[in-house]
Amino acid sequence: MENHLEKAIGAQRIPLQRTQGSQNESGVAVLGLVAALCFLAQPSRAAYASSAEEGGAALTGVVRDAQGVAQMGALVQVVAANATTIATAFTDQQGRYSIAGLLPGKYQVRASAALLVPATRGNLQLQMGSRSVVDLTLAALFDTASWLPASRRRADEPQDSWKWTLRSTANRPILRFDDDGSLIVVGAPESRAAARVEARGAVTGEAGEFGQDSVRSELELHEAFANGAVGMVRTSVGSSPNSMAGAGGAPSMEIDAEYERAAGYGGRSRTAVSYGSYANLVGPDGTAGLQVLKLQSGQQMALGEDVELEVGGSVEGVRGGGSYALATHPFVRLTAHPGGSWRLQYRMATDRATQEFADISARRQEAPAALAQNGQMLLEQGRHQEISASRKAGRAVVEVAYYHDAMVNTEVAGGFEQGISSSAAGPSDAEANPLLVDQASGGFRTLGSGYTSNGARFTVSVPLAPDFWVAAEYATGDALASEAGDATSVAEAVSGLKARSSQAAAVSVKGKLARSGTSIRASYRWQPDGTVTAVDPYGAMSDQAYLSCVVRQHLRWKDHLPQGLDATIDVTNLLAQGYRPFISADGHTLYFAQAPRTIQAGLSFNF
Repeated sequence: MENHLEKAIGAQRIPLQRTQGSQNESGVAVLGLVAALCFLAQPSRAAYASSAEEGGAALTGVVRDAQGVAQMGALVQVVAANATTIATAFTDQQGRYSIAGLLPGKYQVRASAALLVPATRGNLQLQMGSRSVVDLTLAALFDTASWLPASRRRADEPQDSWKWTLRSTANRPILRFDDDGSLIVVGAPESRAAARVEARGAVTGEAGEFGQDSVRSELELHEAFANGAVGMVRTSVGSSPNSMAGAGGAPSMEIDAEYERAAGYGGRSRTAVSYGSYANLVGPDGTAGLQVLKLQSGQQMALGEDVELEVGGSVEGVRGGGSYALATHPFVRLTAHPGGSWRLQYRMATDRATQEFADISARRQEAPAALAQNGQMLLEQGRHQEISASRKAGRAVVEVAYYHDAMVNTEVAGGFEQGISSSAAGPSDAEANPLLVDQASGGFRTLGSGYTSNGARFTVSVPLAPDFWVAAEYATGDALASEAGDATSVAEAVSGLKARSSQAAAVSVKGKLARSGTSIRASYRWQPDGTVTAVDPYGAMSDQAYLSCVVRQHLRWKDHLPQGLDATIDVTNLLAQGYRPFISADGHTLYFAQAPRTIQAGLSFNF
């Protein structure tokens, strides 16, 4: 066909070059050229139909940002001259896109992505059967500032180029013209961010805290690396004048480490390792000492703009009294934001201490209730599943949740009213005395029966000030209740704990006072008499039994006190409410409680 076209055109070129000789020859040449074009038009239309059947023109390319990073999920549109969208496609993980079956013509290609300025390529002429490659670059919002013309400096403007530019030059230079017309490049010198190390020390005195000594000393080291990762190491050593000879006089000790870094899909990953040795805990068989090793790991990621996913869990190993146990506790949390004011969430957790990504931390955690019976170590086990919906109503946030709990070996707290019972402190039968006793605080932990519970929770939170919130909560569900009161054995009192339907109501305030810099969290959570475990044990307010508060105050007194000195006081169940006493077989009075009264106070300083 092409040879025929060249011959036809060539045949007509000769008479066209002779137009100066004769007018008749010119007319013949024109007629011949028209005839040749008409002859060629028929096979051209046939070729067009054949190419359309084969898929037409194809368009491919890669979408990147200004730094050259491929953009996954970017929308690519092919727009016709009449502003009609002909075809659309989304980029893959490498930022590539492919659109086939386009008819010949002039088009405009447009790419767009969230938080980036759309890019357009116009006047794209596509031929039948052709394959065009069009790469597009999406600029960030601040990158478009380079499109604006630079203004001349005023006479009264200070000689400060950083204020004149009104933007950072950490990753790009800025060009402008000075008054004399010379070109000036304003930029920051290239330098690598150095790692930043912060340290914190604390000394606290405690009363009633299970597994902890009377006085504790802590040291924390935080380091922010140049690549954006964060690490932390914490060590804590306690000392108690009440340690008994059975514990060997050894103090409790905790060592923790945490590491966090950026992960894929715009998320973060975090890992924490904790080891604790509690020499003041005595098991049911009279053996002192409990060691706990816990590994936590989790990842937080964003699936698009409206969906967030958190997955992770913990592995816990406990050893004491010649027995050991190993338990795994996974969790998952899926949050969707279908609208600007709505939030839908599903979560599953198997450990009350590690329910979400934020709980993965090297912070101090309470010693678990681990009881060695018949050569086996028993731990609390449970599974919590919940669906919730929350909505912004003006300034307030309203949340409704429905949950299902399946508990096995439920942990129950308690203590001794007049010193530690001799039967509990010394060697005894593990079945008759199923208690893990803290000789320093006079408290104990035991494991009650399991139960399943379905419940609901209604929460309303309202900001009273920019940094001050008040929240109210009402929850329904099951909790273990104690009916013991007469003289009985400890084993009978524990076996008498039964689940019953109950309710709980709480009100809480949390915030920071701007003038004094005081941080405060105070709450009151009510439950019916007789219940010794929390209703909705996986809820956010389940650990704030009755009247509880935490106050943190930064201390300043001219130059007499060092910088970064803070005072903290933490009180749980200040009025000692919810106690369910019973008399053991040896005549001692013991009690079960949802949360025994504890008081912690201390000083911390940053350096």
